[in-house]
Amino acid sequence: MSRTSEILQWYGHLNPGVRGNIRKMLETGKLAGTGKLVILPVDQGFEHGPARSFAPNPPAYDPLYHVELAIEAGLNAYAAPLGFIQMAANEYPGQIPLILKVNNNNSLYKTKNPKSALTSNIEDALELGCSAVGFTIYPGTAQTNTLFHELRDFIRDAHDVGLAAIVWSYPRGEQLSKKDETALDVVAYAAQIAAQMGADFIKVKPPSDHIALKEAVPYYENIPKSTLHERVSHVIQSAFAGKRVVIFSGGPAKGTEEILKEIQEIHKGGGFGSIIGRNSFQRKKEDAIDLLSKIIEIYKS
Repeated sequence: MSRTSEILQWYGHLNPGVRGNIRKMLETGKLAGTGKLVILPVDQGFEHGPARSFAPNPPAYDPLYHVELAIEAGLNAYAAPLGFIQMAANEYPGQIPLILKVNNNNSLYKTKNPKSALTSNIEDALELGCSAVGFTIYPGTAQTNTLFHELRDFIRDAHDVGLAAIVWSYPRGEQLSKKDETALDVVAYAAQIAAQMGADFIKVKPPSDHIALKEAVPYYENIPKSTLHERVSHVIQSAFAGKRVVIFSGGPAKGTEEILKEIQEIHKGGGFGSIIGRNSFQRKKEDAIDLLSKIIEIYKS
């Protein structure tokens, strides 16, 4: 049995349309058939502003730059808000699986209780030929229950029309410090919540060895956590014993050596792949393709 077929067995409750789109993402690009994914997400222009996102590499102001980068690098999929996906679908229809990020936040209003606005919908994704839709939740905020209600309906609507659902699960809130947001127990909890909500793919941040919740401390005394690969392994375990696809964000911009070391640890820990944004598109295209090629080779190994 191929690795793709093995993974699809975990999603037997879904209709053929959704499973077909999951297969499409797993069978596209240089990692096709490996069960691993590298996805390019470009929602940073909306989330952080254009200059913070694209000024380090001015060609990246052009929406087509990103979809071309994803195609040329041989990635599994390309994710972005509505405007960028419209441009990609118009110029490169069917050339790479598209993921429409349907809700987005912005940096003009800061709060410990963020709630992303719905900036597009399922109909947009169908019209543009997307394979999946993406939705961000912030477990731990005062908006948590509202977000969960929206996510429940969103996943149901996506599955009804054959679209896969990818959940960005990013803990936030007044009771979590910045350090707590990437604590091992909190990231594992975020992955579990997304899986329980019915997410097909789950995106979380690489976890630190910090344990944030005092109630959880005694339970982590015997869980290995000194290395990133051990922590990644626990997060994967927390998503239905590895039976949900969990991919890890690239995080803030950092050097090539640090990125590749992190990818090696994610791979060693059983992570299903990475979703690399700023660390790729903020470089010159040839440098970005070189970095992404090295990342792909790690996941192939």
